[in-house]
Amino acid sequence: MEFFVVSLLNGLSYGLLLFMLSSGLTLIFSMMGVLNFAHASFYMLGAYLAYACSQWLGYWAALLLAPLLLALLGAAFERFCLRRLHRKGNVTELLATFGLSIIILEVVQLIWGTSSVDYRVPAVLSGPLFTLYGTQFPAYRGFMMLVASLMLLAMWLVFTRTRIGLVIQAAITHPDMVQALGHDVPRVFLLVFAAGAGLAGLAGVIGGNAFVTEPGMAATVGSVVFVVVVVGGMGSLAGAFAASIAIGMLQTFAVGIDASLMSLAASAGLSITQQSPGYALWSLKLSQTAPILPYLLMVLMLIFRPRGLLGTRDA
Repeated sequence: MEFFVVSLLNGLSYGLLLFMLSSGLTLIFSMMGVLNFAHASFYMLGAYLAYACSQWLGYWAALLLAPLLLALLGAAFERFCLRRLHRKGNVTELLATFGLSIIILEVVQLIWGTSSVDYRVPAVLSGPLFTLYGTQFPAYRGFMMLVASLMLLAMWLVFTRTRIGLVIQAAITHPDMVQALGHDVPRVFLLVFAAGAGLAGLAGVIGGNAFVTEPGMAATVGSVVFVVVVVGGMGSLAGAFAASIAIGMLQTFAVGIDASLMSLAASAGLSITQQSPGYALWSLKLSQTAPILPYLLMVLMLIFRPRGLLGTRDA
């Protein structure tokens, strides 16, 4: 029971962090049709900017400033680069965002070096939130869950209760009609791209000190975020949320299970010996396979449901 409850909480907190990161990518794709390869780099840059701001102004100021700076960077990139490339097709936009990700990586390494930085959890959140079955649940993980939940609530309110939210939803499917009604669709695109970059920056502020802030963090989390978007359904925020929680739970529970595939097969009545085909594979522990499980899930989803969990278009 202890393993289940603790893994459930850890998986939920990790899944909510994935949603914080994938929501911005999903929002940009659903609105603009741009698969932003630089999104994970925005996440990394958000963590580094939060580290720099926290050295001078403290963590709470960094929590506000870093996402704002990333939103401004995203707005500038959309205005002066993507807007000029939009008529040239998605491949050109994809290459531009890929180039931006390389630039961000090189800038980060020039300024902060190639090793990790000492970006720490604030002292007020460094202790346990509560103790369950003798295991302490970190206060910072609870804070991560709170911020992600508030972000989810804010997005729902904006899209369902505000005029700008209604305009954004209409521009997703009928941009020409929205333009004819007098709304500035290019400005809406700019705001959406800026919001997506800001959400990635917020995830960097929250996740950078919960894990490790180093130049490889974009590559580490970037592929998982694209898995979330594909599994949830291209352009579906609800699907991204469901996929984030599912993948967070899947990886967290798998990491905590020390049994091998051979023992699981034995419990199912199958006998595996050293002479059996694929014995090395069967001898792997389930915890060792945790990193590949999201990608296996994505492959199965592409085979049996290409639109994802709640998507409206094929991946």
